Amino acid sequence: MRTKVALGAWSIVLFVSACAAPTAPTARDAPPAPGWGVAGSPGPAVAGTGALDLTRRSTTDPGSTWVVVNKSHPLPAGFRPELGLVRGYQVALPAVGPLTRLLDDGDARGLGFKIASAFRSFGYQEQLYAGIVSRSGRAAADRVSARPGHSEHQTGLAVDLVTPADPSCDLDPCFAGTPGGRWLARAAWRHGFVVRYQPGTEAITGYRAEPWHLRYVGRPVAAELHRTGVATLEELFGVPGGGYR
Repeated sequence: MRTKVALGAWSIVLFVSACAAPTAPTARDAPPAPGWGVAGSPGPAVAGTGALDLTRRSTTDPGSTWVVVNKSHPLPAGFRPELGLVRGYQVALPAVGPLTRLLDDGDARGLGFKIASAFRSFGYQEQLYAGIVSRSGRAAADRVSARPGHSEHQTGLAVDLVTPADPSCDLDPCFAGTPGGRWLARAAWRHGFVVRYQPGTEAITGYRAEPWHLRYVGRPVAAELHRTGVATLEELFGVPGGGYR
């Protein structure tokens, strides 16, 4: 969704999505805070998952690369991951190397991805969501933005990518049909990323399709999703999704 915002004599177009933001927060957004130390037990494996042990890591500990964040499973307000930088944007440390390699791979293919949004603190998401509510109302905000604590960006494992050389579909569903969007859908798993919100899965994930939104889960899980054709983390791990409780 595109929303035009007037700032004094200026008018800008703000792209809003369930997980995208116009700018990336800085380290000043919130002070570092201890993580949520509650370990969780992932749900049952889906049929045909082979040798992958889906109970090996937690799906509720926000520090886990397998954590499932959705409208039913929020993160603690104070959670902030250990962060590193990739092309000037903050991401969780486990994703730094894989994201760097994915972007380099895209560059080598002439796709020219740019990060539009990566880590976002609870406070930053709170401001973003409140701004949409004030302009469009809570119901409309819930269709295009995550409530604070319910955004994967707070884990530092999610990233939104755009292609400045071909910006017409940036942060828009039509991104899926661009060369960059098609390549990500086909090859992101090789770097441990998945396109988190796919067409036809809104009832499961709680969010509409966002072909620009990648989530780092590590190569084993990404390869398992690719091999089995399972579209969501909720289905893979047996974790409830849907709307807010």
